[in-house]
Amino acid sequence: MVLLRYLDVCLVLATAPFVPIAGLPLLGYLIAAVAWLLTRLGTTFAQERALRVGDPKLRAGLQVGSMMGRIWVVALAIIIARFAGGKSDGIMAAALMLAAFTVYFVMSFFTGNPLQAGRRPPAQGRPSTS
Repeated sequence: MVLLRYLDVCLVLATAPFVPIAGLPLLGYLIAAVAWLLTRLGTTFAQERALRVGDPKLRAGLQVGSMMGRIWVVALAIIIARFAGGKSDGIMAAALMLAAFTVYFVMSFFTGNPLQAGRRPPAQGRPSTS
């Protein structure tokens, strides 16, 4: 189950040796790979932090903030790859991000939220008075 949860990270790391062998733009790959790994780490940290917060408004704010931050980091990584390397580096960065996000998105349906696996659902109904 852990492998499925991090299949996107495995994809990013597993493609590393094939990029220089195939002659693909290495700078675009490196920028995208670092950005993807950092955003995955940041998202996990933000989700864990949000689950420890008691206030629902603050929890929602942390989750939305982490999603928006992730979008900005991904977009900036593609732009940096484009202007630091060239058009092919930008395309490589965008392709890697798209592939990693697609795997992450699909696997999230199968694995659910791993941070809530140990949590019990809230009790329903009225408490007993006995």
